[in-house]
Amino acid sequence: MGGGPAGSARAVADALRGRVIGMSHAAKAPHLGSCLSCLDLLTVLYASFLQVDPRRPDDPDRDRFILSKGHAAPALYAVLAHRGFFPAGLLDGYTRPDSPLEEHPGPRCVPGVEVATGSLGHGLPIGVGMALAANLAGRRHRTVVLLSDGECNEGSVWEAAMYAAARRLDRLIAIIDVNKWQATGRSAEVMALEPLPQKWEAFGWTAMRIDGHDHAAIAAALARADAAAGTGRPFAIVADTVKGKGVSFMEDDNNWHYRIPTAEEVARARQELGLP
Repeated sequence: MGGGPAGSARAVADALRGRVIGMSHAAKAPHLGSCLSCLDLLTVLYASFLQVDPRRPDDPDRDRFILSKGHAAPALYAVLAHRGFFPAGLLDGYTRPDSPLEEHPGPRCVPGVEVATGSLGHGLPIGVGMALAANLAGRRHRTVVLLSDGECNEGSVWEAAMYAAARRLDRLIAIIDVNKWQATGRSAEVMALEPLPQKWEAFGWTAMRIDGHDHAAIAAALARADAAAGTGRPFAIVADTVKGKGVSFMEDDNNWHYRIPTAEEVARARQELGLP
């Protein structure tokens, strides 16, 4: 297990951005901005951190990953296909009636998808259950959950956070994609979320804040989280990101929570990303 595909992680992330933009256009499916904000995080996770093997997707000792912000499913699908969990051609059928790839991931819809997500606030509680089960079974794999900042409005997130600290689940990692937007407005205007690192610390976690598009910073934070195993404290990475990252006319524009790119916009986006 281990390791990811060779080559530049930055180039991979940009290529996957282009693929996800094309998927949104072809399927007429939304949530593009939310996909682009977390693609660097997903790319680094699957390239160099998560101990997973596409040839053995059900290995009991594999790391568990949960995309709690299930509306960003196309980003996860693209990363899993790139990592070899299923043929990349399957992405072309995204949302079609005969495709396993729906707008939100279904349970075990393809190898590499652990659970159904999309009802926000559920991913971390599921991850806590998985991490607790691993502890009880004496297993050492890690559980990683990627949440959105708006998702932290949900009380279930904080109940799970308290329980994880109480049970000393120090192989549990939460990554919060702080792109500063929710469906209806700025996250800070909808709910007083900040200061997020201090809140996670107050709930018994170790927490740090990073640039969620800096691949070296992401890798360093994950290494620090891994080293925290044995401390008795779960680990939270608060990752500052930009909604629509990588495409100038999509960046920090919440219209792209629901907008579908035209063929011309797909071509413009690919040009900006340096793709053919």
